[in-house]
Formats: sequence, C-alpha cells, structure tokens
Amino acid sequence: MKKSIYLIIGMTFTFSMSGISQLPNLKKGLEKTGISIPGNKSLSEKEVGEGLKEALNKGIEKGVDKLSKPDGYFKDDQIKLFLPQEAKQVESKLRKLGQGKKVDAAIESMNRAAEDAANSSKGLFVSAIKNLSLNDVMSILNGEDDAATSYLSAQTRNDLVEKFKPVIKTSLDKVGATQHWENLFTAYNKIPMVQKVNPDLVDYTTEKAIEGLFIQIAKQELEIRNNPAARVSDLLKKVFG
Repeated sequence: MKKSIYLIIGMTFTFSMSGISQLPNLKKGLEKTGISIPGNKSLSEKEVGEGLKEALNKGIEKGVDKLSKPDGYFKDDQIKLFLPQEAKQVESKLRKLGQGKKVDAAIESMNRAAEDAANSSKGLFVSAIKNLSLNDVMSILNGEDDAATSYLSAQTRNDLVEKFKPVIKTSLDKVGATQHWENLFTAYNKIPMVQKVNPDLVDYTTEKAIEGLFIQIAKQELEIRNNPAARVSDLLKKVFG
C-alpha cells in the first residue's frame, strides 16, 4: 500500500494510537478537495501543500546538512567518490608500485570537495519546493516512493551542475585535490608503455557529487514516507489537534 500520506506528516509529528487510526480517513480526504478530521476544521488544499512543502524542506535540510559535514560522502559507502572507471588501471598499477598513498589522498580530497560544495544546493531545492503547484503536490503525495526526489531532480539538476562546478573547482583547490590528482596521473603517465589518461577532475567530481546528493535525498524521502517523526509544527498541531 502506498505511503504517500506520510509526506505531509513525516518528520514533524509523533503519532498516538488514535492518530494512526485516523490515517485512512485522512488519506481518503486527500483524494477530495480538502481533509476533514474530527475535532478540527477542514484542511484546505493550501494547507495540504504547505504541509508537504514543510516536510520536504525539513528532509532536504537534514540530508544536505549530513552531506556537508566531514565524512558525509567519504564514509558513506553508497555515495563515496572513487576514481572514475577509466582510471581504474591507474589505481591498480600505482598500488602495485607502492604508491597507494597517492591514490588514497586523491580519493579523499575529491570527497572533501563534494562535502564542501553540498551546502550550496539548499537554495535551489528551497526554490523548487516553493514553486510546487497543487498538481505537483498531489502527484508527489500519490506517487512512488521517490516521487519527490524525481521532481526535484527534474527541476534542479541542470542548475545544480552550473552551480556546483565553480564551487567544486574552488573546493578542489582548497582541499588540495587538484594537486593530488595531478600527482596521481603524473606518476602514472610516467610509467613506460602505459596509455596516458587524465579524466577531467572538475566534471567528474561535480557529476558524482550531484549523484550522491540525490541518493541522499531519496533516503530522506523514504524516511519521510515510512517514519512519522517527532517534530511538531503549528500547521500539524492544527491538523491533528
């Protein structure tokens, strides 16, 4: 059974048993113009939208804040940045030659740059959420478990690339990734009889950082849908009384 109703209440309300028992009525009401809950006045379409936007904003903030902290990317095996596929032979060859520290330094510095840049995504997401139409709201509420993530990706991905690139470039320089990358591929390209490679560091890190960002957002969306959480807002106090 779809759990789309949790997008409204996710991360903002701790349920009592009586609150849980009202979910079927609440979901049925969503399919109409408004929602009517015993003891409260009818919840308007506007309030439904505001509730969803509030839940999404909280999920985005939590997800981005997590990625922005040290090891947000580096110690998450699902989104950690590694060398690009075309450079796997570089890593293998250099490790065999006892230069694994250069490889490790390059990998860590890319992840530090991604963590440094992640926070710059908040504004774009906030704007996309603010511009949700009623049709968007209902599509997300009644959609798949990643409906909100898909919406945000469609609305922000191109802008994220443009916004991330200069931030990633600055971050790469700041954390020493550019130098580590240069050292890594200079060392490899000096090896006799190897085919020289040098992938674009900024493009690659930007792409992987954004990919990891949406993976994290999808995690937060799933959390919102499945686990009604404990923060109470004025809007949801009004709804659930």
